[in-house]
Amino acid sequence: MTPQTVTTRTDPRSPVVLPEDLWRDREQHHHAAVDELTSDHLRRRQNGTPHPVIDFLFTYYRTSVGTVRRWHPGPGVLLENAHLTERRQWRHYRQATLYGRTGLIVDPDSVIARGGARLQRTREVVEATTSRPGATGCFGLHEWAMLYRTTRDEVRHGQVPLRLTHEQIDEVVRSSRLRCTHFDAFRFFTPPAEPRNENRLSRDVQAKFEQPACLHAGMDIYAHTAAMEAGAPGELLLDALRAAFSAREIDMRSSPYDLSQWGLAPIPVETPEGRAEFVAFQRRWVTRTQALRARYLEAMDRLDSLATSDADSGRRPLAPAHTG
Repeated sequence: MTPQTVTTRTDPRSPVVLPEDLWRDREQHHHAAVDELTSDHLRRRQNGTPHPVIDFLFTYYRTSVGTVRRWHPGPGVLLENAHLTERRQWRHYRQATLYGRTGLIVDPDSVIARGGARLQRTREVVEATTSRPGATGCFGLHEWAMLYRTTRDEVRHGQVPLRLTHEQIDEVVRSSRLRCTHFDAFRFFTPPAEPRNENRLSRDVQAKFEQPACLHAGMDIYAHTAAMEAGAPGELLLDALRAAFSAREIDMRSSPYDLSQWGLAPIPVETPEGRAEFVAFQRRWVTRTQALRARYLEAMDRLDSLATSDADSGRRPLAPAHTG
């Protein structure tokens, strides 16, 4: 059972105290969950055995298991007696006394100062994505577009065999409408594939096209949450990583690569049956990731609401101004 805080406040800006035994229980629960999720990955890494699905989440996003394992309560929660532990050396914490109890609490100004423009930009992208319905119909063809009109030596994941010939891959791309909405997938398209996409994507217009049925837009929530560091509750980071694991598997199973040696059957999106299976996942994915986006935006709101006022700090707020 996840321990609850002992103090309830109607004002969301009011900080709470988490007694030492409760926050240590939450921390241990978090460690156990992360270890269960990542133990196979760590074992393979120690043996020098790559995995084309799982490794991506820690190499492409430049995160580590150690980062995910480090539990944070998020801002506005004082961890009783945490100043007597190694946590006192962690970034973004300061010692405080609240309701007669001393411990450590996340410093929102420190998080915002370090995250700066990146936090602002990712918030804008997530808000824009949340506001849209999911657009199914891309069928995960971004991996196919990354192989369009390539040779054997130009394969992106060179250590993984293909389940189709290059000629068959090219024919699937030519006979399909490319509807990729995610710039960080589009930027790896081969030059001949780029003009075949429905929209020309760039970093500058990312917020205009991002939509919640996209597997990679959902996986990015993990990276966005990790970028908040101590500003994000550990439970959100863990749930975002769990979701990313699920999506990455579907992402690669729907690609032209043969993952049978890793025990993964293909989702043959070159067929009507495979496309139906992919779209069914996308519909579930929209529900799952929209809930994560709501939690991410809630964490960003709390971070901003507990920070020093803009007039005092001279910084720009993370949250957009609301009028009404």
